Amino acid sequence: MPAGRIPEAYAAAGRRAVPVTLVAAAGFYLFRYGLGSPVAATYALFSAVAVGGLSRIPGTGRQRALLVLRLVPVCWVLVVIGTYLSVRTWSAVLGMLVVGFALAFAAVGGPRAAGAAPGLQLLYILPSFPPYDPGSLAARLVGTTTGLLLYVLASALLFPEPGPSPYCDRAARAAAQAAHCAGLLATPPHTVPRTDVEEAREDGHALRSLTVPEAERPAGPGVRDRALAHTGLATRTLLTRLAQLRLAPGQDPGPEVTVTLRATADLATATASCLHTGTSPVPAYEELVTARARLSLCSAAPVPALAPGFTPEVLRRHAAVLEIADAALAMGAAADLAVRGRHHGVELPPGRFWYASARAPVLWWHRVRGHAGRHSVFFQNAVRIALALTAARLIAGIDTLPHGFWAMLATLTLTRTTVDETWSTIRGALAGTLAGALLTAGILTLAGSDTTVYAAVLPVWMLFAFTVGPVKGVGWAQGLFTVLVALVFAQLSEPTWRLAGERLLDVLIGSVIGAVFGLLAWPRGAHDELRHAAAELLRRAAEIVVATSASVAAGGAVATPTGVPGRRSLGRAVVLAESAYAQYQSEPVRFGAPRARTLRGVDWQAVLIAGHHTLWGSGRLLEPPQPRLGPVAAEQAGALGERVAGRMLLVSAALDPGDDTPTAPPPRVDPAMACATADPADAPRLYYATTSWLDSLLIDLTRIPREGPADEPAPEPAPARR
Repeated sequence: MPAGRIPEAYAAAGRRAVPVTLVAAAGFYLFRYGLGSPVAATYALFSAVAVGGLSRIPGTGRQRALLVLRLVPVCWVLVVIGTYLSVRTWSAVLGMLVVGFALAFAAVGGPRAAGAAPGLQLLYILPSFPPYDPGSLAARLVGTTTGLLLYVLASALLFPEPGPSPYCDRAARAAAQAAHCAGLLATPPHTVPRTDVEEAREDGHALRSLTVPEAERPAGPGVRDRALAHTGLATRTLLTRLAQLRLAPGQDPGPEVTVTLRATADLATATASCLHTGTSPVPAYEELVTARARLSLCSAAPVPALAPGFTPEVLRRHAAVLEIADAALAMGAAADLAVRGRHHGVELPPGRFWYASARAPVLWWHRVRGHAGRHSVFFQNAVRIALALTAARLIAGIDTLPHGFWAMLATLTLTRTTVDETWSTIRGALAGTLAGALLTAGILTLAGSDTTVYAAVLPVWMLFAFTVGPVKGVGWAQGLFTVLVALVFAQLSEPTWRLAGERLLDVLIGSVIGAVFGLLAWPRGAHDELRHAAAELLRRAAEIVVATSASVAAGGAVATPTGVPGRRSLGRAVVLAESAYAQYQSEPVRFGAPRARTLRGVDWQAVLIAGHHTLWGSGRLLEPPQPRLGPVAAEQAGALGERVAGRMLLVSAALDPGDDTPTAPPPRVDPAMACATADPADAPRLYYATTSWLDSLLIDLTRIPREGPADEPAPEPAPARR
């Protein structure tokens, strides 16, 4: 960490540590010394530690407080289930398997659900160990509720901090920039200055999920989150199309094109206003629908050569402007749905906004079903942590570890998504735990049974641990936490120096369990899964490209009422690739891994964009009515689609050659090789729209192999230690 950022990191950690410390100490002292209830004291302290220390809920204090308040009933259920299932080892083990998987798999709900999952796991683990006393359930629930509610109040009231820019504001700025660019193209000299093109690129980049704070990412399965993510994708597409549109300076592009571009600018302005104030963009939306229909009608003749003035250049321009209008319409409709929900005013087109009328349980089911498979990194992580926690609970129940709770906590906190990262974490954790155990033994020996010393030191040490641990790393965190739990348990029972050794033994057992399951269950994390997901995405996209071009050539005879077959499979492949890419960004390169195996020279974002472009373009080209192409145009459209699909398959084969085959860099794709062809005389506007779509896909393929400095370089492997 750079030296200039250390104070900022400590300040951020301190702002999170103060509420946890105050709440945990207040709840613990209230029940332990004020009301004489050690059980409630334990649950009050660990509830605050779970949601404030172990959880990593993104956002400001108020945002975290609101989420924790919503999770209070879930915490009650976890404590109740854990209490009643803990009385027998077999029921506790089975419950740990099911609940552990469910809580870990809840990460499919977005960054906030993923951040809260470790804390919820702790609240279920805590009642799964002695004393096995269902009769103390009331005290456990009282302590849990007190700790959670006090944390909600402390997080909401202490250290108010300004929230990051909401995603709606980012989308509104990008929509306003799109309105500016469309207005420039609609007025002489019909060009966009380079400075405006750069601003449009920056505004589009600000909508990418990697540049958006986790708390503001529209990653949830609900209608508003899906619509807001749809808004961002459509706005980025609109900005890209506007930047690529080339009109001859000083030459009138035609009244239909000018009217469509002006209507696009008006809708973009109305979309920005909708995202800011909630005003529905219905008038501007309907105006663009009318303008687009007129532009489409004027160039939709089966043989435009019969109409004077419809040259191939004019038809290409019409196709490009129609793509711009389609992106603007999708942006306006998605923004209206995101802001107004089910009370939206825009009449949504069927298919693209399938989720608009679905209920929350149905949307959650779609999200869960999309990741319910071994190729989903969310599923892999859930299986890995559930099996590790189950094994830890089984060993703790059979061998009757003195503090099996600590072993499970070590398994939960030290297991990582790759085996190398897990091993590196365990080494630091064991070293820190050993140092903490030695310090703990000294403190317990010197203080003896004087609980006043432990009560006085506990809040100071807790503040220090939760401030320094997250900044200094896992070794410091484990060492400081070792002393912390000793200070807590020394006030609950007769303290002895053996407590330090038991803590070290439990952490060692939990670490070994985490390492074993990290080795057995998908040890390479998302590095290899991303290769498989990207290759599968391009294979599915190639099928869609061939089917779409064949349907265009045949006048829509190949497509079904819902589009070409395979669109749903491609959509699921895009979802899996996006989740694997998101986890890949958080994982280090495996130490000593060959450069070719990790495919450091691949722009994974270009792969994802190719999948989105395939879905959107296919749906747009197959909208009725479908004019029939002439023989020459139909033959060329089908041939171009097969060539583009062939190049997709070549890149796909390079990304995923098989587990036993060395990985080679993906081949370079030359767009001129596939689309360099003469303009047929019998080509309607649909032919040029199809070739424009295929051109954009080829551009995406050319960006997959990186040359020179990468836009998003993967982290360099750390130097090997002797």
